[in-house]
Amino acid sequence: MRLPFRITICGIDELAGHCTAGVSHVLSILDPGHPEPAAFGAFGAHVRLELRFNDIIDDTPDMLLPAPVQVDQLLEFGRGLPAEADAHLLVHCHAGISRSSASMALLLAQAVADCSGAEIFAELLRIRPAIWPNLRLLELGDAALDRRGDLLAAARDVYRLQLGRRPELAEQYGAIGRAREIRAALGGQAADRMAEGQG
Repeated sequence: MRLPFRITICGIDELAGHCTAGVSHVLSILDPGHPEPAAFGAFGAHVRLELRFNDIIDDTPDMLLPAPVQVDQLLEFGRGLPAEADAHLLVHCHAGISRSSASMALLLAQAVADCSGAEIFAELLRIRPAIWPNLRLLELGDAALDRRGDLLAAARDVYRLQLGRRPELAEQYGAIGRAREIRAALGGQAADRMAEGQG
């Protein structure tokens, strides 16, 4: 897959390691109320969009669900990315696994519209093997980009791959209200058994 610009996905704790990486654009995804990462003070000049919502996929008390307006902001930010060799997009969330990988997938789906969701996620897995993209963000973005489920189908394959590598993820994500992603990967009773830790 040929990318129009360099990409990086990371978590907050890794930001300091990218201060001298020539990052030109940053999508910063934070929990509501979390302080702005201090590492940005050491970055060079860059364009940054900050979005705040929790890493959830369905309505949850006292938490902020990713909303269509935020996906619109994310895609508008992406339209301003230059297709140049020296452009470098960094997307981060707290761990660099869920919100950031879903957001990067949407930005790439917009920038290289002729690439399939499978190609996009193959590239993201190459640079960040532990990704588990946030399904809510992908649902909103797939619709906004008129991908007709292409990104969602590819995400199901990512979930299935990760569960094959680490079956315990089913119980972990099920316990935090993300069983719908397990169900997307495995379907029905198999997903329920894995989410309950029954193998």
